[in-house]
Amino acid sequence: MTSCIDNRCTDVYFNLAAEEYLLKKKKGNFFMVWQSAPSVVIGKHQSVRKETDEAYLRANDIALARRFSGGGAVYHDEGNLNLSFIETVERPDFEYYLRQTVDFLETLGIVAYTDKRMGIYVDGRKVSGSAQCIHKNRVMYHCTLLYSTNLLALDAALCGKGGDGDLLPGSRMLRAVPSVRSTVTNISEHLSPALPLRRFARLLFHFFFEKGDGRIYHFTPGDLKEIERLKAEKYACGEWIYDKAVSVSV
Repeated sequence: MTSCIDNRCTDVYFNLAAEEYLLKKKKGNFFMVWQSAPSVVIGKHQSVRKETDEAYLRANDIALARRFSGGGAVYHDEGNLNLSFIETVERPDFEYYLRQTVDFLETLGIVAYTDKRMGIYVDGRKVSGSAQCIHKNRVMYHCTLLYSTNLLALDAALCGKGGDGDLLPGSRMLRAVPSVRSTVTNISEHLSPALPLRRFARLLFHFFFEKGDGRIYHFTPGDLKEIERLKAEKYACGEWIYDKAVSVSV
């Protein structure tokens, strides 16, 4: 049975902490939909300098965060939806989650396809990027869905120095992992007529709610306490964001 979480918090640090908490501390299967206020989220093994325009982020009050999983840098705002699938499995099959997301888009009449990096494309332009990680017998697959994102801000925020990456301070890695740039589009541009974002989000949630046996999960006071602790000690901490030197157990 899968429990569905409609997470209305838009604090990117809380949301990233919630993902890791569900992955490492809980035993059940979860599907979570969430959004963040404008922010850039880089992969666990990426360089801030190579991936982002920090001056632009500061000038436009865009948060900078580092997630627990690998993959490339992404831009979040209120026009982007994030999906998190966290489960206990014997054999990871991340393409299963990818396919379900494509299946949802097809219910709206959108013809989408995927690539070897597990991105989702519509008419040759990217609408979703994903990342994955494994913790013991638990897996997490999470992805973005660009619906009505500010694409100009996305492009400017992710305009880093590029290249093959540089040394990561505080890390044993020799090189940071660079993002692969793609031309992007919003899903709303491919709907006629376009749905309001909240309507799209409700359809998305109910699609996976029905697949997950119809169980809603709300964070308990104990959950919230642990998530807030992890947020404060790791995800909102400059040491984690800039050099990955922090190691916090949950």
